[in-house]
Amino acid sequence: MLLIFDCDGVLVDSEPLACKVDADILTDLGLPYTADDIARQFVGKSMKDMIARIEADHACTLPDDFAEQINRALFARFETDLKPIAGVRDAILSLPYPRCVASSSVPERIALSLRVTDLADLFDNVFSATQVRRGKPAPDLFLHAAGQMGVSPEECLVVEDSPAGVQAALAADMRVIGFTGGGHCGPEHAETLRQAGASIIIERMAELKDAVLASA
Repeated sequence: MLLIFDCDGVLVDSEPLACKVDADILTDLGLPYTADDIARQFVGKSMKDMIARIEADHACTLPDDFAEQINRALFARFETDLKPIAGVRDAILSLPYPRCVASSSVPERIALSLRVTDLADLFDNVFSATQVRRGKPAPDLFLHAAGQMGVSPEECLVVEDSPAGVQAALAADMRVIGFTGGGHCGPEHAETLRQAGASIIIERMAELKDAVLASA
């Protein structure tokens, strides 16, 4: 069995930082968003898909360097403020299965996230939505990861925190564990993931081993 981990909100508690940066920059551009708006609409989605949705919703064109503005501000915050999800390192090391990361973020953000949280040594294989045509909730990224790892979709188990990620895993014919322990997850998040199709949901990484073994 191959374990496929999303990064933001599963390995690292990055979503509150990212949503605040996105909201601040968009508001400065005359498009008022709150961090909650960003979390509700865009968590789990790629930057490309977020930009397309914002431009369509507001009939506007964002600056050519919008993504660079976001990344510059966010990477600075990550260097000082980013933390791993509590207990994630021990949880991963307790499992005897091969593993990889498959994230909607750009490779530079994934690498930075894993480095500053001291998780980089756990993953030799990291995949980004920039490597496929369609981001989550399409299955492309997870299928790409499985193909590169030489494992059939039926032998994959995905750990995801977003509805889009859960939907992507199911569309790829993979099993999925929903995780609700990120700082962006409110009390309703478990039900949101359940409605997206997650039948197993955990709140703490201490529960991961039992959830994985139950799915094996």
